[in-house]
Amino acid sequence: MKLKFSKLVLCVFLMMIMLILISFASNRQDVIKVSYGHGFMEETPHNQSALKFKELVEERTGGKIMIEIFPNGQLGSAREMFESLQMGSQEIALLPTARISGFAPKLQLLDLPFLFPNREVAYQIFDGEIGQSLLASLEQTGVKGVAIYEDGFKHFTCNKPIRTLDDFKGTKFRTMESPIIMKQFEALGANPVPIDFAELYNALQQGVVDGQENPLVTIVAMRFYEVQDYLTLSGHAYLGHVLMFSKKWFDGLSADIQKVLVDTGKELAIWQRQAVAAEEEKYLQTIKDSGTEVITLSDEEKAKMKEVTRPVHKLIEDIVGKELLEKTYTQIEELSK
Repeated sequence: MKLKFSKLVLCVFLMMIMLILISFASNRQDVIKVSYGHGFMEETPHNQSALKFKELVEERTGGKIMIEIFPNGQLGSAREMFESLQMGSQEIALLPTARISGFAPKLQLLDLPFLFPNREVAYQIFDGEIGQSLLASLEQTGVKGVAIYEDGFKHFTCNKPIRTLDDFKGTKFRTMESPIIMKQFEALGANPVPIDFAELYNALQQGVVDGQENPLVTIVAMRFYEVQDYLTLSGHAYLGHVLMFSKKWFDGLSADIQKVLVDTGKELAIWQRQAVAAEEEKYLQTIKDSGTEVITLSDEEKAKMKEVTRPVHKLIEDIVGKELLEKTYTQIEELSK
């Protein structure tokens, strides 16, 4: 009798274990694992916003979405990550507009030189009808654009002082693989050399190019000031990143999870922009402390550069449409009053 009772207890125990394992396996199947990649280092506001995105999405979905962050280009170049989004092998990425222009030509509107007078105007364009229209243009590529994040206004670094328009002559500047940006440097009188971002530090160090352009956050994060003698504060163009999802993956999610992802992405775009802006004085001090000479471009020289680069704007007219370009000019003028 005792033996039968023991066998019964053992059977009940084993059944309970099986039920627990089945329940656990079922719950594990409900968890959606997500890869989020970008090209910035861990300490940047870009990565901090990614970590906040992970925290908030996991909390707001009750753990149904689990996100792993891959900073510093661990998942590949911007082009490679974009292609991974298209295929659905990567779910989320934060990528610069200029480096995906081959996939989404209309986003080049944001890369035009001397377009935005300040951050506040730029943000209103991004979050308004024009920005949303540009993000929507990604849909046809198999990618969902969510929000425009910030690198900030770009400045020049070089191993010779850049104080005037004439100083660009004969100077080799690294550029992204963006026709608009390359034409900008040609208009300034420099020689544009497209080099992958991951190779830029070595290219500067070895003298393959004389200079480059980037926002302060990038110049400090990538330590370009270590291999450049001069920084010219020009604010000549804006560099933005787009938070984007794989459409193939996103379309297969429930409506409530989709809403959490989109709402959280837009919410953190505002946080990330503020974080970048707040850090810029610290970035500038880091560059000065390194011994790199900081030059502030005069209004007169900035006006000359704006004039010679204005024809570059015409190059994008056929891509975005004359109507959208003129609408952008009009709204910027109105918002600047």
